[in-house]
Amino acid sequence: MQFTQQDHARVSEAIARAEENTSGEIFCVVARQVSSYRDVSLAWAAAAALLLPLALIPLGFGAHWLPGLPGLWGAEWQAAHAAAREVEIGQALAAYALVQAAVFLGVFLLTLIPAVRRLLTPAPLRRTRVRRAAMQQFLAHGLHVTEARTGVLIFAALADHQVEVIADEGIHACVSPEVWADAVAALTEGLRRNQPVEGMQQAIALCGNVLAEQFPPRSADINEVPDRLVVI
Repeated sequence: MQFTQQDHARVSEAIARAEENTSGEIFCVVARQVSSYRDVSLAWAAAAALLLPLALIPLGFGAHWLPGLPGLWGAEWQAAHAAAREVEIGQALAAYALVQAAVFLGVFLLTLIPAVRRLLTPAPLRRTRVRRAAMQQFLAHGLHVTEARTGVLIFAALADHQVEVIADEGIHACVSPEVWADAVAALTEGLRRNQPVEGMQQAIALCGNVLAEQFPPRSADINEVPDRLVVI
């Protein structure tokens, strides 16, 4: 999903309009991906490699299932030695290890597909990482150091299909978190329709309305945070 200069300008204009009626500060960040979730992929691959091959054992799994392995130890050689049974066991273990490696690699590559990874990643984990990324952006852009602590971050995580609205403590003390639900819903719907800028504009307007009710403009009010969209 690409954001043009025109898209950035539309978001900046929406923020400026919303802030005309409030002393609050609104900032927008879009993250293409907040985490690689490589640990989740590795966990699924390891679990699959450990458990799935077990289903082959009741079916009589052995080295003969894999072409090439039996050829390492010919029947004549096995018959001439008392260690034939140990050799057979060794071949079976080697074959089992190869199956495990193949399953691990196959599942790991499968989970690299974004839709599959999103499906297999627990929702609480995705929410936690999106929330953590949003808090990092909130602090990184100085929304926690405005004069009246009235900064609001609108954060969208594209790959996770998640939206966060974070309000500083000056707002949090006066406004219930549920008030931001409409803004979250508007941006989420915009992302779902592949119209992120429209969704962002609606979310900004809704946040602006909330801020205007509780935090009207101050005399000699200054714009403490740039009116812009950041894409990371």
